[in-house]
Amino acid sequence: MNAPQTTPATATDAAVNEAPAVTPAKAKRRKALLTLASVVAVGAIAWGLYDGLVASHYESTDNAYVQGNLIQITPQAGGTVMSILADDTDFVRAGSALVQLDPADARVALQQAEATLAQTVRQVRQLYANNGALAAQIRLREAEAARAQTDIARAQDDLRRRQQLTGDGAVSKEELQHAQSQLDTARTQLAAAQAGVTAAREQLASNQSLTAGVAVAQHPSVLAAAARVREAYLGSRRTALPAPVDGYVARRNVQLGQRVAAGTPLMAVVPLKQVWVDANFKENQLRHLRLGQGATLTADLYGGKVEYKGRVVGLGVGTGAAFALLPAQNATGNWIKVVQRVPVRIALDAEQLAQHPLRVGLSMEVTVDTKDRSGPDLAEAPREQPVAQTTVYEALDQGAEAEVARIIKANMGT
Repeated sequence: MNAPQTTPATATDAAVNEAPAVTPAKAKRRKALLTLASVVAVGAIAWGLYDGLVASHYESTDNAYVQGNLIQITPQAGGTVMSILADDTDFVRAGSALVQLDPADARVALQQAEATLAQTVRQVRQLYANNGALAAQIRLREAEAARAQTDIARAQDDLRRRQQLTGDGAVSKEELQHAQSQLDTARTQLAAAQAGVTAAREQLASNQSLTAGVAVAQHPSVLAAAARVREAYLGSRRTALPAPVDGYVARRNVQLGQRVAAGTPLMAVVPLKQVWVDANFKENQLRHLRLGQGATLTADLYGGKVEYKGRVVGLGVGTGAAFALLPAQNATGNWIKVVQRVPVRIALDAEQLAQHPLRVGLSMEVTVDTKDRSGPDLAEAPREQPVAQTTVYEALDQGAEAEVARIIKANMGT
């Protein structure tokens, strides 16, 4: 019996039947994987474009804090605290008194200085008056010298006449000696009168050297006494300690009855309208930071709802570790590299500060736009305007000049 023969068509069908069939689930999974790979590829490309075109132009840090001026209130002279006129958190205006010291000692010192000035004016007036008395003394001595000169001439005539009569025996030798003695006496008196003239002239010149070229009010002795009055007047005014600027009181540590010395910190005034932010950027973030670049800032106090606009105004000249009280000694023992940070100062917009005030020490998040890199990374010219200034202390001596003028006028005798 013959075996059945297999045709080519039958072999092909068998091969097809043996190949794995592509099920709908596998096709769906393959499509999902292709879609995911496409999404990842597109995301990577998008991230690369964003990083190269956008993110690389910004530097951010959350190591940033609000800083401000803590203006210490210290007395310029010692004293006992009589009253405290401001406490922590109080708002004070520039020029308003914060602490009042006992003015008794300063008042006594002022009275002593005023009395010294009055006495000095009278003594200087006496110097000017002595000029006239010494000039009259010169004239008196000159008159005495002229009289002595006349006496010499008369004595010489008497002696000459007697000498002529000596040969006739009309004049005795004793009388002739007497005439000679009178001449010698007259010459001695002339020498004494001339010496008196010289002494009087020297006294006048000496006195004039103390008064020449200046009026009584401009005499050096009067000016020195007037300076002491101004000093004492300032001391009396400095018993009230004013606020140098508008701000808020902080760190009050003075109490009533406390005896304070000059320079003792009593409290601080913080002008919150003049705060700034110190952002501590890492070393590798400083590459593109420049002065003048804009910055956006948010405070933990207000969250993302309030965004401050700022500007880079300064880059630190050293890291925080370099200026630490106890700097690291990296040349000793085992060493582990620590990324250093450099403070970058950012000025804030005054209007935004007025609307949303900040406090010193608050945390901030800072993002600096580094696209514009045309500015310098360090200041290239000295500052033209003062960092801070006050005119409060200029008015302290305004009454001193009037007090000095009053005392001088009262003792001029006019």
